[in-house]
Amino acid sequence: MGAPLIKICGIATAEALDAAIASQADFAGLVFFPPSPRNVDGHAAAALAARGGSRIGRVGLFVDAGDEAIAEGIAAGRLDAVQLHGEETPARVAQVKARFGLPVWKAIPVSTAADVARAEDYRGVADLLLFDAKTPKDAALPGGMGLRFDWSLLAAQKGRSGWGLAGGLSPANVAEAVHLTSAPLVDTSSGVETAPGNKDPNLIRAFCEAARGA
Repeated sequence: MGAPLIKICGIATAEALDAAIASQADFAGLVFFPPSPRNVDGHAAAALAARGGSRIGRVGLFVDAGDEAIAEGIAAGRLDAVQLHGEETPARVAQVKARFGLPVWKAIPVSTAADVARAEDYRGVADLLLFDAKTPKDAALPGGMGLRFDWSLLAAQKGRSGWGLAGGLSPANVAEAVHLTSAPLVDTSSGVETAPGNKDPNLIRAFCEAARGA
């Protein structure tokens, strides 16, 4: 297995974007979800897209968003893919893919083997399944909280394509995660921050180096 693709999610500043590009991350995640401390509006997304150009892929994160909000995010961020991070059904994933003609990633919240099994409903509909740690029921955000789950639950995913690992990944544990899961893609947000929404260029670089060296 080659090195995994790397996504740095929740990029909201030029400094964080520059660090992701310099560290050769494959994707920058732009969060279009106002409750998140990592949220970007259309103006900020457009500025980041212009700055990044073709040097890094851009994935827009949406949570149970309507078509209008997704269309605005795609246009502003010049997105390469759409990530659905809410309660979207397989039918909704297919609808978004058909409507916008972009790859669609679906986040799958995981705490048990049953959660991983339910992801099969999306396989063949979503272009990528992103296994993420399930947040508490009363949590204000669906992700980006630094939580991780039992990676052994993904044992059956080894050798399969079209999936990625998120949830509590950091420079300190990403190599272990890649060794254990053989994840084709790793995704971090809070793991490269000094405070919610505050990306640290040094942590971004360390994460990318650790992921590639695994």
